[in-house]
Amino acid sequence: MVVALAGRRIDAPDATERRFPAEHVPEVTTRVRELFIELGARALVTSAACGADLIALDVAGDLNLRRRIILPFDAAQFREMSVIDRPGPWGKAFDRIINEVTAAGDLRIVGSGSGEPAFEGTNQIILDEAYGVRTQLGCAAVAVIVWNGRSRGPNDFTAQFRELAKRRGLRIYDVSTLT
Repeated sequence: MVVALAGRRIDAPDATERRFPAEHVPEVTTRVRELFIELGARALVTSAACGADLIALDVAGDLNLRRRIILPFDAAQFREMSVIDRPGPWGKAFDRIINEVTAAGDLRIVGSGSGEPAFEGTNQIILDEAYGVRTQLGCAAVAVIVWNGRSRGPNDFTAQFRELAKRRGLRIYDVSTLT
């Protein structure tokens, strides 16, 4: 099974709504690990933002799954905008995982822009890449959404990813970031 994954980043310190509280990281990590094992996952395709993405990438590494990372722009810029802007040890995890995945030839940087169009396009490419890896490995693909279960509005890239996966006919598994 190839897993295409998207999800919530860790809540900012000043967040007014709890979507992924940092104290839920251990529980979410366990849920992701159990799901990957249950699915018989062989590969993961995702981005590398703090929270859901890096948790899944760490779990996939522990389970010796192939990891394919899709970034909308160069790693240094992505690290600043989507990794170390939230509390926690995400920068170290990002650096280690990017190095491992780069060494395996599975890091893809898809553009040089920034902002909403870059993230929207990345969702499409994650799904496209999951289909490509699925073909290489000769197995099925599914979508995993690690989130609080509710869209935060029209610019919610996690909800958009879920809708794109649904339109493609992928089976969708939701992993809650809340208790």
